[in-house]
Amino acid sequence: MLIPSIDLQNGHIVQLVQGEKLAIQTDDTELWIQRFARFPKVQLIDLDAAMGKGSNLPLVKTICGRLPCRVGGGIRSIARAEEVLDAGAHAVIVSSALFRDGAVDIEFARSLADGVGAERVIAAVDSKKGQVVIHGWKTPLPVTAAEAAALLSPFCGEFLYTHVDNEGLMKGTDMAAILAVKRATARRLTAAGGITTREEIDLLDAEGVDAVVGMAIYTGQLALEE
Repeated sequence: MLIPSIDLQNGHIVQLVQGEKLAIQTDDTELWIQRFARFPKVQLIDLDAAMGKGSNLPLVKTICGRLPCRVGGGIRSIARAEEVLDAGAHAVIVSSALFRDGAVDIEFARSLADGVGAERVIAAVDSKKGQVVIHGWKTPLPVTAAEAAALLSPFCGEFLYTHVDNEGLMKGTDMAAILAVKRATARRLTAAGGITTREEIDLLDAEGVDAVVGMAIYTGQLALEE
C-alpha cells in the first residue's frame, strides 16, 4: 500500500532532503488534501514539534479532519499522544521517547501502550548507517532497528522504519534493511526513505510492507494516478 506523506514546518507543507535541507515548500494545503483524499492512510509529521521548535497543531487538526492520518512529531508523553489523538489522528507515531540512555525504554513504551492502546501506537525505528537514530535523526544509538523492533513489539500495533541514508534523495531505498526489520517482528511494518518508483512499492507490498512516499510525489516523479 502506498501511504502519502505530509510534513509540516512553520505552517507550511514541506519536503526536506535528509531531514535538513528544504527542497519544497507550499501553502496549498487544500490541493494536497484533495490529492490524497482517496488514500486509506496518510502520514502527517509535525517537524516543528519533533524538533521542539513549536507546534502546527491547528493545521494538524484541519488535515486530520479531512484525511485518515497517522501523526508524528514531538510525542514524548501520554498527554501529548492523547492531544494528537483528540485532534483526529487515527494513530500516533512515536520515536525518540521510546529510547533512553542508548537503549529501548520499555517502561515508557509499556505506559504509553497502557495509556492510549497499543493498537494506536506506531513505533518509529529510524536507522542511519545501521544504527537507530533519534532527535531528528541526529543522535545515533548502539542498537539496530531490528533489535529495537523485537523489543518494542509488545507495546505497539505497527512499526515505521525510515532508512535515513536514502531519505529525500529519490535514489531508491534499501530493501534488505527493510526486510531485516520485518523479520524481527510480527507487527505490521511501514517503510520510508528514498522510495521512488511503483516497482519498489509493489515489491514491498508483496512482502506485506506499506510504503510511505513524499519527495517522489511532490516532485511529480511518482504519478498518483498510477
